[in-house]
Amino acid sequence: MKKDMRYSCYPFMREKSCLVDYEIRTDCLTTRVGEVFPALADSEAERIVLEDLRIIQPNVYHANGSVRGKLAITEEDLQWLSDRYDFYVAYVQQEIQQFVLPQGTEAASRLHSCRSEAKKSYRALHKVSEERVVPEILFDYLGLLANVFFVMAVYLNKHGHHSEIIFESKSYPKRKKAEQ
Repeated sequence: MKKDMRYSCYPFMREKSCLVDYEIRTDCLTTRVGEVFPALADSEAERIVLEDLRIIQPNVYHANGSVRGKLAITEEDLQWLSDRYDFYVAYVQQEIQQFVLPQGTEAASRLHSCRSEAKKSYRALHKVSEERVVPEILFDYLGLLANVFFVMAVYLNKHGHHSEIIFESKSYPKRKKAEQ
């Protein structure tokens, strides 16, 4: 008897490989990126972020399939993302000199969730790399992507006149100037 596909949410779900966990994490990341869209488009700054996210979202799905299938993240994709990182940092350089709490406008808060999901995807990819060879560009892309989401969030907070809240760690005290 043929299996009824309505009961299968993903054909590889029962594999023992960590690859499935990576694919599920990047699927979640792609979804989180889509959740930012409705919170954007009112201002010029938000339209800039939205345009970038419309490029990033399918690339996350490309990263998803780039281990099991053909590598679909290119050096050009990585360079584009690096250029966008530089764009945002140019606007928020002062605001990112210290550790800040993940909060702010609705869109910024959703971008902080994307940042967290990108880190989880990176970690899941690391677990895959313990089982099989993984192209280094995927690590570079996901690591940079987490940082892009962060600077996008700070950028939107700055443009939305929402102040960042500095986080002072009790676990990792600040070094004195002479130690730095």
